[in-house]
Amino acid sequence: MTADVTLWLLVAVALAFDFLNGLHDAANSIATIVSTRVLRPRYAVLWASFFNFVAFLFFGLHVAKTVGAGIVAVDLVSDRLVFGALGGAIAWNIITWLGGIPSSSSHALVGGLVGAGLAKAGPKAIVLDGVVKTAAGIVVSPVMGFVLALVLVFAVSWVFVRTRPAAVDRAFRSLQFVSASLYSLGHGGNDAQKTMGIIAVLIFAHSGRHGAFEVPLWVVLACQTAMALGTLAGGWRIVHTMGSRITRLSPMQGFCAETGGAITLFAATYVGVPVSTTHTITGAVVGVGAARRTAAVRWSVARSIVVAWVITMPMSALIAAACYLAGGALFA
Repeated sequence: MTADVTLWLLVAVALAFDFLNGLHDAANSIATIVSTRVLRPRYAVLWASFFNFVAFLFFGLHVAKTVGAGIVAVDLVSDRLVFGALGGAIAWNIITWLGGIPSSSSHALVGGLVGAGLAKAGPKAIVLDGVVKTAAGIVVSPVMGFVLALVLVFAVSWVFVRTRPAAVDRAFRSLQFVSASLYSLGHGGNDAQKTMGIIAVLIFAHSGRHGAFEVPLWVVLACQTAMALGTLAGGWRIVHTMGSRITRLSPMQGFCAETGGAITLFAATYVGVPVSTTHTITGAVVGVGAARRTAAVRWSVARSIVVAWVITMPMSALIAAACYLAGGALFA
């Protein structure tokens, strides 16, 4: 294959991953608003898809630059390496989607990059600062989501302590439209940028690495569109886990979970940390459940999700390394 054909095939694979990311992570944006019955599923995915798409209007491209140039040394990026990274991430996403496990597409992609990078050049391929920053997000994002959601529940409960429950429920049914919009905006802003980084560094490598590393506008639009379409397709297996199996939510709790999660994503995107939207919203959902009482959280479900988080990066890295080695015949 010519270099141009290879480039566009890999861009297509990257956009397929972005679509799968939206499909896999649809639950992050809509599970709470669906489980509280504020919106029916078909309307919820339309709502989330719109805000996924327009996210590029509100955020810079800090996360794209971290993924594109901050995980694997740019001078070592090749078609084969990107093929391996995407192969590992896509395979792990499909495995967890079939199992209804809300693992992280973001960390699957980072794990894929690390695995393919190690298979190509060993430890020298890895940009340690970027990997450490991403690994820290595994811990920080769910904890921050948990704490913010917990604080919001207590604050809202105090403000509305003398208000009739029916009136509170009615008010937060409307406010959940706002919180779901903000969370979908944060999801589109952080997650779509990861694929932007992959495509941009691929184009950079094909250009002979001349000039500064930048993300072209068409790449931004293509990635936001692919993610929005993936969200539109939905991910109902994971919606069930996120929306009802961890804990039961009221509209007020759904609002607090989404708002706490959105604040976490906005902060992470601003500083360029590719965090997991799955980790973030799960931490927030557990936080609002724990605010009611610890017994309200199905801790066995939460534990199984945490196990999936822990193994996502190493498993996707192993699969990516295998894909890199297998790609020798394709990218000779």
